[in-house]
Amino acid sequence: MNNLSFSPQALLGELFNAAVQRALPLHNTAACLPTPPKGRTLVLGAGKAGGAMAQAVEALWPLDQPLSGLVITRYHHTPPRPAGLPARIEVVEAAHPVPDAAGLAASERMLALTQGLTKDDLVLCLISGGGSSLLTLPAQGLSLQDKQRINRDLLHSGANITEMNCVRKHLSRIKGGRLAQACAPAQVVTLTISDVPGDDPSVIASGPTVCDHTTCADALAILQRYRIEVSPEVQAALLSGALETPKLGMNWHEQPVHLIATPQQSLQAAAQVARAAGLNAYVLSDEIEGESREVGKVHAALARASARGLGPFQKPCVILSGGETTVTVRASASSASPGRGGRAGEFCLGLAQALQGQPGVWALAADTDGIDGSEDNAGARVAPDTLARAQALGMKPSAYLDRNDAYGFFEPLGDLVITGPTFTNVNDFRALLVL
Repeated sequence: MNNLSFSPQALLGELFNAAVQRALPLHNTAACLPTPPKGRTLVLGAGKAGGAMAQAVEALWPLDQPLSGLVITRYHHTPPRPAGLPARIEVVEAAHPVPDAAGLAASERMLALTQGLTKDDLVLCLISGGGSSLLTLPAQGLSLQDKQRINRDLLHSGANITEMNCVRKHLSRIKGGRLAQACAPAQVVTLTISDVPGDDPSVIASGPTVCDHTTCADALAILQRYRIEVSPEVQAALLSGALETPKLGMNWHEQPVHLIATPQQSLQAAAQVARAAGLNAYVLSDEIEGESREVGKVHAALARASARGLGPFQKPCVILSGGETTVTVRASASSASPGRGGRAGEFCLGLAQALQGQPGVWALAADTDGIDGSEDNAGARVAPDTLARAQALGMKPSAYLDRNDAYGFFEPLGDLVITGPTFTNVNDFRALLVL
């Protein structure tokens, strides 16, 4: 491929696959596993990578050492079990991104499993993105229906992941460090896969095993900023500090946390593949946030400059970025044709509109868990002829953006990226190829 005689879209697919492979739990777990304890080892966890993380521990943990536990993952995100691998950790599936009764029941069971632990026991916590919704135990005064509504409102509000998880931590009986507190006096070791900008363990899955630096006042301010209603009882509890999360100095014993996979590592893996293909590779950042469509416009400006031989990026090149953008839902969910799509699709739609058919530029954006929002696609592709093909079908990009319908735009073009669940999650992956 050093002569650049390759299919642009095939190469972009290879870059995405390289990023996903780098983040798979089995490749990254062994170096972070602690020594088996005197007592028993209990595995607890939640996240889109939960099933794969549990299988990695089962494959690596000594067969003569006791191992049991419970991990929650998203529906259809449990990987096929390898032949000959004994099942020692129960994996339960529940809903994401809006919690459901299955997640609530599993979370209650998980908290019950922490009872009776001793200082000779080890709790191995497996945490990955998506755990905030999967690990749901509403705070006093909240029902599951309340949490579902608040979660939907947060998802549609345009709040970033740090803001959303601040609220989630304070409205929970298990997140924001509370799971680790329930495990005392056992040792708690957390293995986590980061899906958040900055790789802050207290934000990943709302930090169930990490002490929290945000406050009730912060959570209340976020709810007010995005005009998300809560009951007078919950508002009063936040105002009084009754729902405060564990803090340093509040009998908190810091426990080890190991990041076993990060967005930056996945972007670098993709960059290596690009360089092996004879391309220059540039990693913008793994912490990019903001409205997806606006981030798409910025990436389009960089690609257009590179295509014209301007700017800091020398073509032929690949421009890579990660992070977690947001989508503010503008169309009513009750409209006759509500939009479908997620962050990656909306990024691609904004990108295509801003590129205006720029020759020599192709792109792929996808969520590394294989699911963009709540649809069946991981993301979408953009090519120099995307707008021309859309115009031939009578489709106006601006109309699809107005109703947040990236899925509806890219599906008839055949440009959806569909991978199925990948069993990991280091969040957004974006690659622009400039030839």
